[in-house]
Amino acid sequence: MKLSFRRKAVNAVMLSLTGVCTVLAVGMLFFILGYLFVQGGFSLSWNFFTKLPVPVGEMGGGMANALLGSAKVLLLATCLGVPVGFLAGVYLAEYASGAYASTIRFVTDLLNGVPSIVIGIFVYTLVVAKAGFSTYSGGIALGIMMIPIALRSTEEFLRSVPVSLREGAMALGATKSGTIATVVVPAAIRGLISGMMLNLARVAGETAPLLFTAFGNQFWSPGWKQPTATLPVMIYNYAVGPYPDWHRQAYAAGFVLLSLVLLINITARSIVASGFSHKTR
Repeated sequence: MKLSFRRKAVNAVMLSLTGVCTVLAVGMLFFILGYLFVQGGFSLSWNFFTKLPVPVGEMGGGMANALLGSAKVLLLATCLGVPVGFLAGVYLAEYASGAYASTIRFVTDLLNGVPSIVIGIFVYTLVVAKAGFSTYSGGIALGIMMIPIALRSTEEFLRSVPVSLREGAMALGATKSGTIATVVVPAAIRGLISGMMLNLARVAGETAPLLFTAFGNQFWSPGWKQPTATLPVMIYNYAVGPYPDWHRQAYAAGFVLLSLVLLINITARSIVASGFSHKTR
């Protein structure tokens, strides 16, 4: 009797602790979002999304150039990092094996653990020192960061496809590459898309690489070969600045950036969830 009561008490205590920790973990996100909105909500207006920054001393203005610059940099990063990571992930999941595959995974995990500022310095040395600050160099830096995540997510989702699908396609006369292109990849497409979206959300808030590559710009950046403003760098510059209006705009930009990242994550999770629900029908 005592042993049963003790087990129930321990179970109740542990269940309560896990519940409290879950609430704290989830509540921290909404606390940060709420704090950013309270501090910077005054600066959120139509002008914030459509106007350029104003000179020091003037109120208002916006970060339209940073929003457009971030979109351009992330587009380049996606065009570089996703194809390379996807194809490498296909090779690792479908062709590589043994010690060779283990070595690739190990090197990929090491690349994923490289500090972002080191990647920024690396791209600065190879690209910026020769061609100058530009949207291209910012996209290259973030693209390098996307490669290991794209590779590992591609491998995991392709490996989750049942072997029976591969065997059935090859039994009908399909080649190995044809099976991958027409059976394996389509079967894992929802997971692959969600993985790439989470990858994009992962690098969207990186600041250190862009300080060494895209640098920044208070005006519109035409083309791809000039320094460009990005939202994370603008947040950093405004947050360390001495002007209260800059601080409010930094909080507003932080709220916008975090909201976009949250939206991308929710969308990616929804894609995965809908895929699993479709399979179980």
